[in-house]
Amino acid sequence: MRNLLEIKELIRRFYSKNEVFIVPVLKFLLALVVLLNINKQLGYMARINNIAIVLIAALMCSFLPTGCIILFSALFVLLHLYSLAIEAAVVGFAMFLVMFLLFFRFSPKDSLVVLIIPLLLGLRIPYVMPVAMGLLGAPASAVSIGCGVVAYHLVHFVSLNAPSIKALDANEATARLRMVIDGIISNKEMIVMVAAFAFTVILVYIIRRLSIDHSWTIAMIAGTIMNIVILLIGDLMYDTNVSVVGIIFGSLVSLGLCVVLQFFRFNVDYTRTEKVQFEDDEYYYYVKAVPKMTVAAPEKTVKRINTQIGRSAQQEHAAQGGRSSRVGSAAHQPSRGGRNSQKAAGRQAASRKASASRAAFRREDRDSAADEFEET
Repeated sequence: MRNLLEIKELIRRFYSKNEVFIVPVLKFLLALVVLLNINKQLGYMARINNIAIVLIAALMCSFLPTGCIILFSALFVLLHLYSLAIEAAVVGFAMFLVMFLLFFRFSPKDSLVVLIIPLLLGLRIPYVMPVAMGLLGAPASAVSIGCGVVAYHLVHFVSLNAPSIKALDANEATARLRMVIDGIISNKEMIVMVAAFAFTVILVYIIRRLSIDHSWTIAMIAGTIMNIVILLIGDLMYDTNVSVVGIIFGSLVSLGLCVVLQFFRFNVDYTRTEKVQFEDDEYYYYVKAVPKMTVAAPEKTVKRINTQIGRSAQQEHAAQGGRSSRVGSAAHQPSRGGRNSQKAAGRQAASRKASASRAAFRREDRDSAADEFEET
């Protein structure tokens, strides 16, 4: 567990340091995948079914808000529908308009949900999204999930029934409209899936908000079971022809992905839970504190050692040691110049004493001669 926590901390640090570069790259990749998927399923307008156009649009989306990816995706879908049949484009425009009004009214921050749900439906694991949004979002997130489901089924229906829509005469506009509208409204699988995902989001949200231990784990398991039960009941009631094995397997895979999400978002240690009670002038407070499981990521320091620099440093140190030893020996031993100067000073002192004694003898001789002259 400690190694996993260290990896989590390293990922968090890396993302926080490089968020300015990571976010645009992720938005570019998401827009690129979504637009390529639309062109692959529809692809009726050759002008926008071009990799250069897709790259330019994805590059623009990387610097714009996330909601702009939804607008570009809707524009691509409408252009393809218009190239197929103007009646299909009219129905698509009306549906997108209603979905945008609901989306921007209730859950404008869930732009990624609307974009990811169609991709997960293509991978057959869409059941992770209602559980994840129940853990991270609010009950209003059911609106964004429903919009994503409806958009996927609209594109899927048109891609499957494109030959039938083209086969109708251009004068039969009413028949085309009815065909597209009936194909969307009578899609029981879509209605059952929207209902199941909405109930799952609400149930997971209610349970994970409870003040009980392991509330997130209980919410994930209960939401997964609820989703499976509603989908199976809907299959029995409306004969949606869904795969029971696919639902169960996809739900288990989605549960595993939600466990990974819980590790990165809500990883706590219930063994160290504390309950605190305090009061002020107006209220009593009963607080339950559950500490998070965190660990400091190890910081690696690299020390580089250059052998040439180390060898030159040793040589310089040895040279300095030799010079200091010579200086020390010279300080302890008297120099030859010092001995010679001492001898010269001794000889000068002796000569000064001899000259002084000779001068004294001369003065005595003059004094004796002067005394003899006075006597005479």
